[in-house]
Amino acid sequence: MPRIRNDRNESIDDLFRAVLSLKDLEECYRFFGDLLTVQELAAFAQRLQVARMLSEGKTYETIRAEIATSSSTITRVNTELRYGSGGYKMVLDRLARENPGE
Repeated sequence: MPRIRNDRNESIDDLFRAVLSLKDLEECYRFFGDLLTVQELAAFAQRLQVARMLSEGKTYETIRAEIATSSSTITRVNTELRYGSGGYKMVLDRLARENPGE
């Protein structure tokens, strides 16, 4: 069960509905550009990148050599990959199907 469900409320539902309403990358750039700081957006993107690399079997050392991230971020993402709600795996699988060979 996803942990975020424990904190579910109307404002989080509204945020998720807003994200689901976005139609393309340009709209995503516009919305997330207003919503998040550059650093916050980079941190989210980096976590997804770490999840992808861990799913490919790369080691912590390899990941740290390829992208500037901390061991604690890698550990946090790895923990979610292994014991979380499956969100990373779901999204990574969909991205792989949409962009085979990447």
